[in-house]
Amino acid sequence: MDYQQILERIYQSILPYAKEGKQADYIPELAKVNPDQFGMSIHTIYGEEASIEQADTRFSIQSISKVFALAMCLSIKGDDLWLKVGKEPSGSSFNSLIQLEVENGIPRNPFLNAGAIVMADILYSHLENPEDDFLAFVRAVSGNETICYNQNVAMSERENGYLNAAIANLLKYHGTIENDIESVLHFYFMMCSIEMSCRELSLAFLAFANHRRKFNYAGIELTASQVKRMNAIMQTCGFYDEAGEFAYLVGLPGKSGVGGGIAAIYPLQYSVAVWSPRLNPKGNSVMGIKALELLTTETKESIF
Repeated sequence: MDYQQILERIYQSILPYAKEGKQADYIPELAKVNPDQFGMSIHTIYGEEASIEQADTRFSIQSISKVFALAMCLSIKGDDLWLKVGKEPSGSSFNSLIQLEVENGIPRNPFLNAGAIVMADILYSHLENPEDDFLAFVRAVSGNETICYNQNVAMSERENGYLNAAIANLLKYHGTIENDIESVLHFYFMMCSIEMSCRELSLAFLAFANHRRKFNYAGIELTASQVKRMNAIMQTCGFYDEAGEFAYLVGLPGKSGVGGGIAAIYPLQYSVAVWSPRLNPKGNSVMGIKALELLTTETKESIF
């Protein structure tokens, strides 16, 4: 299959959507990003690659980082992780306080902000140097030692992260997190601030697509069964309260971020990443979702 030609046709097809939506302006640093950008990259487990447009432009991956955090937490805690965070879709906003309060401080899934803050707390407790170790894992799984945090983005999020601070305080009240709230929040915002390109994200997610290959990066080891279960959670919980719509339109496990990125996989075939900063009201990239919908439609490759 000629993925390069397919991506080029997809780009031409989605150009009418180029001005729909807006970037995440509630994070001031993200509001500064030029919204009129688009990149897409795909890698197969057989070594094929195709990329178009700004596939090498780095952007803030935001909530896509939660997949890397989940991999690390599963490696460290195993099934004990699920004592502190659930596996169910939320049907609510990714930063909802109401659901967290009703369910006694146990986040519905690890991809909600509350769930990711819990994972940040776990990593903070178990890693000798949390920021260094997390970055080392992301670099290892992507094969690129130049990937870094963006301190300005992390600071911008902390200065305006009142709701996330409220979530952390509620988690602390219920005993779901153990460490100092400010330390956990700082680490959480740092994780979200990591910058990667579509090409780098696609390469990183190839490790989750090929679960028949041993998963061992920077000392983080997962069984094939754990990787498959991560894929299941990406399928059901990876797109905030638009997960059902994404499954219907695209049919791939994946994770989005409010930086405009989406990374997805077709198990035992390929990984793909797309980026366009303009978001729909649910917080997902308008052009990104449309591009992935056309990809699975044209290739007839999805999990369904």
